[in-house]
Amino acid sequence: MVELRHSSSSLGNRVASSPVKRDEDASPLIHDHFSPHVVDHPRHFSRDRDRSFCWQFHSFFPFSKDDPRFSQRGSRISLFVLILVAIAGLISIFSILHRLNSPYLCKKDGIVLHCPRVKEKTSLWENPFSATTSWKPCAERRQGGISELPPENETSGYLFIHAEGGLNQQRIAICNAVAVAKIMNATLILPVLKQDQIWKDQTKFEDIFDVDHFIDYLKDDVRIVRDIPEWFTDKSELFTSIRRTVKNIPKYAPAQFYIDNVLPRIKEKKIMSLKPFVDRLGYDNVPQEINRLRCRVNYHALKFLPEIDEMSDLLVSRMRNRTGSPNPYMALHLRFEKGMVGLSFCDFVGTREEKARMAEYRKKEWPRRYKNGTHLWQLALQKRKEGRCPLEPGEVAVILRAMGYPKETQIYVASGQVYGGQNRMAPLRNMFPNLVTKEELASKEELAVFRKHVTSLAALDFLVCLKSDVFVMTHGGNFAKLIIGARRYTGHRQKSIKPDKGLMSKSFGDPYMGWANFVEDVVITHQTRTGLPEETFPNYDLWENPLTPCMCKA
Repeated sequence: MVELRHSSSSLGNRVASSPVKRDEDASPLIHDHFSPHVVDHPRHFSRDRDRSFCWQFHSFFPFSKDDPRFSQRGSRISLFVLILVAIAGLISIFSILHRLNSPYLCKKDGIVLHCPRVKEKTSLWENPFSATTSWKPCAERRQGGISELPPENETSGYLFIHAEGGLNQQRIAICNAVAVAKIMNATLILPVLKQDQIWKDQTKFEDIFDVDHFIDYLKDDVRIVRDIPEWFTDKSELFTSIRRTVKNIPKYAPAQFYIDNVLPRIKEKKIMSLKPFVDRLGYDNVPQEINRLRCRVNYHALKFLPEIDEMSDLLVSRMRNRTGSPNPYMALHLRFEKGMVGLSFCDFVGTREEKARMAEYRKKEWPRRYKNGTHLWQLALQKRKEGRCPLEPGEVAVILRAMGYPKETQIYVASGQVYGGQNRMAPLRNMFPNLVTKEELASKEELAVFRKHVTSLAALDFLVCLKSDVFVMTHGGNFAKLIIGARRYTGHRQKSIKPDKGLMSKSFGDPYMGWANFVEDVVITHQTRTGLPEETFPNYDLWENPLTPCMCKA
């Protein structure tokens, strides 16, 4: 049973995701001028001041003003002082240059060495090394050593969950299921991957993940069994019966909710199902060791099957050698499918006929949100200003070019069928012709075995994006945040670009902004949006930023 306790350390404020855009209309700084009305001070004030100054001067140098030695001696002293200042300045400059170019003491394999100082250049393909060395992954570390789990028949009971949605939503649900089982000291039945109405996939856990590794890796944390126990004869009851289902779990529930409301029912019934189970466990309202356990599941226990991992390595190798010699590549998660465009309720460039068809599609799929459609235009404008609209392929192309990526950049595109087809993709392909998908990198025969399950194809995209030199997301979602989080967990070295869509919307809509100013805005804004270490904050997303609970100071 996990002992719940409140941490006395407060979470730091989150570092701002992007600098504020400067006001280009601001006029240059103008120095204050003196008033044209000069105050006529009494002349004796000036004489008294001169007298005072002379008195002070003579107190330091006992020479008469009329003494000819006065000017000669004063000139020599002034010259001497100037020479001393000049010598001191030169010594300081040479000292600074020497320190910058001279080696410094460092440790390597426990031996103190003289290491050269190397000035890092800004790279398009990786984050600065100096900014990525302060944190290291430590989710594998178990607090208080290895725990002794009770036998299966001595736990609180059995916990069963349906992991709903697509592959990445299912992944998060599995991590949460392990955490909840630990909170209640329950035995976890291997989660079932439920068929989703959009994905329409019948993949089982063992079709996508390595079950043996999953169970063995977590054997010191949670007891996990492959199937519903034999003594429970009516297995269908877990899927249908209200008596065996807990349905009132709020989103982002605290750990104490499970202790007070779910655990008693598990002890009474011996086996219970939780449904729905999407985002049903919070982040900052559970013990830190539980969050660390979730990272342990996500980054260490959940491994794809060897054949999926091997195929992804083959695709990565082909991406890195498309030019005949080793080259870096970018992975672009382009979220511009018809369903995403429709669900966003944003307005996009298109013909009247195209917009009319989209309106009918939205009215059919989301009638309660659509209503009569009169409010949608204002809603679309507001969402775009707030940066809540998917980036169009053409917008992505302009942003990448402004960042400095050349036309020859090799780009792997992870996407469903893009809304608008080739016409919509044309601006991106014209600016970056080296766009490829897994279907273009691999033959039909190579991909045939993975087409049996939609999630297997999604897993290939996930791994190729995860192993890329630069990852670029264009809209939110579990796929992007899991990849960004995993790349941060491995050391923050890999660039994971998260465009500031709100600021980009403002720039795209400014008819007076020139290309040079746009480039400056893009570069400055995204210096801090490349997957660098960020402090966590209340209600932060553990999957995108695992810094505090799952990483330690290096």
